[in-house]
Amino acid sequence: MTSYPVPINPTQTRIGWIGTGVMGGAMASRLLSAGYAVTIYARSPSKVVHLQSQGAHLADSPADLARNSDVIFTMLGHPSDVRQIVLEGLISSVNPNCVIIDHTSSHPVLAKQIFDAAREKNCWTVDAPVSGGDIGAREGKLAIFAGGNEDVVKWLKPLFDVLGKVTFVGGPGKGQSCKIANQIVVGGNLLGLSEGLVFAEKAGLDKMKFVEAIKGGAAGSKVMELFGERMIGRDFRPGGFTEYMVKDLGMGLDVGAEQSDDVVVLPGAALSKQLFSAMVANGDGKLGTQGLITVIERINGLASERS
Repeated sequence: MTSYPVPINPTQTRIGWIGTGVMGGAMASRLLSAGYAVTIYARSPSKVVHLQSQGAHLADSPADLARNSDVIFTMLGHPSDVRQIVLEGLISSVNPNCVIIDHTSSHPVLAKQIFDAAREKNCWTVDAPVSGGDIGAREGKLAIFAGGNEDVVKWLKPLFDVLGKVTFVGGPGKGQSCKIANQIVVGGNLLGLSEGLVFAEKAGLDKMKFVEAIKGGAAGSKVMELFGERMIGRDFRPGGFTEYMVKDLGMGLDVGAEQSDDVVVLPGAALSKQLFSAMVANGDGKLGTQGLITVIERINGLASERS
């Protein structure tokens, strides 16, 4: 589907972007560096000066952005934001044949509703949440889980390639389901790494040597590669907010509960959600998910310092 509606080209394809936080800002920056014309809507224009310096244009409103875009990316906080900005906002203003790509970690049911609403306007939507954190966003190495129409996802590949590696995982909502499953795995890995580091400290091991020793074996993981040194160095700056991990795991548990004909029992995800929720209760919801180690430290009576 390389000709829908015309092949993507940096000199012709107009990009719109809404959501310029840690992840969204880095992703929009990569598209600008690749030569695309990007229009941004930001409620706080002062926070996107760095993107303007790269050539980004500012829109007065989401509707203004929609009228001047062929492909629109959104990277928002919560499903309620997606409902308000995409379902109740953008879709009413987009041009025919426009494609909206939602990178927010949101709910599969909402993604399906947005897809159906877009088709009524002769447009397409792709739910495409990502994994890889702030490092992956900056380096263009995100894992992108795309749900929707496969031919449209193929057409979008030149844009996705700037951001990372896209995998088509199924119809509308399947990208969100894939991200929830991803977060269940990531949460479990972060918990295991946190407990391993606390045990290593209690046992008198050098934590850096511990990580170096095990990362080439079965205990090694991308989570360890991304967060091991950060945990040891008390670097809890967010690549993804802990409060969003609570949201994502909560959606997984909710979806499991809704599927009464095929119940999904997720005891590990429930425990992970409880421990990440403890971070939020401790006032650390805006820290990165690697801050989970502080909860395990508190349980074990170890002094916990935030960076």
